[in-house]
Amino acid sequence: MSLLTVSHLYKRFNLEAGFFARFGRFVNAVNDISFSIGRNEAYGLVGESGCGKTTTARMLVRMYEADSGEILFQQKDETISVCALKKDALGSYREKVRYIFQDPARSLNPRMSVYEVLVSGCRRPLRRRGVNEKSLREKAASILEEVGLQESDLEKRPSEFSGGQRQRISIARALLMEPEVLICDEVVSALDVSIQGQILNLLLDIREKRDISFLFIAHDLKVACYFCDRIGVMYKGELMEEARASDLYSKAMHPYTKLLFSSAAGIPDTNKRNELIKNESQGISLHDTSCSFAPRCPQAAERCFCEHPALTNIESSGHSIRCFNYAAADIPSADS
Repeated sequence: MSLLTVSHLYKRFNLEAGFFARFGRFVNAVNDISFSIGRNEAYGLVGESGCGKTTTARMLVRMYEADSGEILFQQKDETISVCALKKDALGSYREKVRYIFQDPARSLNPRMSVYEVLVSGCRRPLRRRGVNEKSLREKAASILEEVGLQESDLEKRPSEFSGGQRQRISIARALLMEPEVLICDEVVSALDVSIQGQILNLLLDIREKRDISFLFIAHDLKVACYFCDRIGVMYKGELMEEARASDLYSKAMHPYTKLLFSSAAGIPDTNKRNELIKNESQGISLHDTSCSFAPRCPQAAERCFCEHPALTNIESSGHSIRCFNYAAADIPSADS
C-alpha cells in the first residue's frame, strides 16, 4: 500500500514578476504529475534545474499550493487529503512528512545553538506527547549522535561546522519528530563527492533503522540510482520516464534520460550531445499539444511537434515512458 500518493498535480507561475509585470503569461512548473511512495521506499525525482522537481516537493508539504490535483497520505486506517488540511491538522501532517533543504547554511539559523536549531518549532508538539525539557535534550543528543556528531556539539553554532556536518544537523532536525517520510531536496548536490557518499550512506542507515520513506530530489541520475528504489525523470514539469532504479540504470530509453546519464558520466561534447542541447531555449514557446523535449531530441519526427505523447507503460515491471518512438498504440497510457 502507498504511503503518499500524488495524482495529476498541476502548478503554474506567472512568467513575469514585479509590480508592473503583465498578468496572463504563465509557465507550467508542474504539469500533470502522478506518482506514489510506498512504505520504506525511496522514490527519486530527477532532472535539470527548473524542471519542477522542487516545486513538486514543496507542494507535498504545502509550501506551495497546488492549482489542481490530489495528494493523499495514508495514516493507519485513514486516508488524508493533504490539500484539504487546515491549521493543526496540517501541522500534524508536517510532523510526519519532514523537508530537508539543499543548503543547510541558509536553513540553519546562525544565531542559534545547534540545540536550539534542533528543538525550535518542536517543543510544543513534543510537550503534547509528554516530553519535558530534560527528555527533549536527551532526545536531541541521541539523534545528534545517530547522525555522526557528538553531544558536546549541541552548544556550538552552525557556522563552526563544515558543509557536510551542517547537513547532518539538518537531518537530525528532521528526525526529531520521528517522521514517516523525509523529503530530501538536493541534499548532497553542494557537497564534495567523498562527503556525498557519507551522507547517502547515513540516509540509507536511517532508512533501515527507522523504516522511513523518502522522496529524493536530485539532478545527478547516478546518485539517484544508487539511493532510490524507483525514479521519475522530469523535464519541463512532466514525467518523461519512470522505472525501477536498476532498470533505468541498465536500460534507460528516453533520449532525455540518456542525456542525463551522459552528463553525469562527464562525457565530453559530441555531435549527438550538441544536437540535443542546441535548441533548448525554443522549448519554452512550445504549445502544450507537442512533446516538450522535441526541440532537443535527435529522434524527433514531425509528429513530435504536433502531438503530445502520453506517459505509457511499456513493461510489466512498471517501466513507463513519454515518447512516440517507444509507445505502442495498443498499450494503455499511464496518464489515464
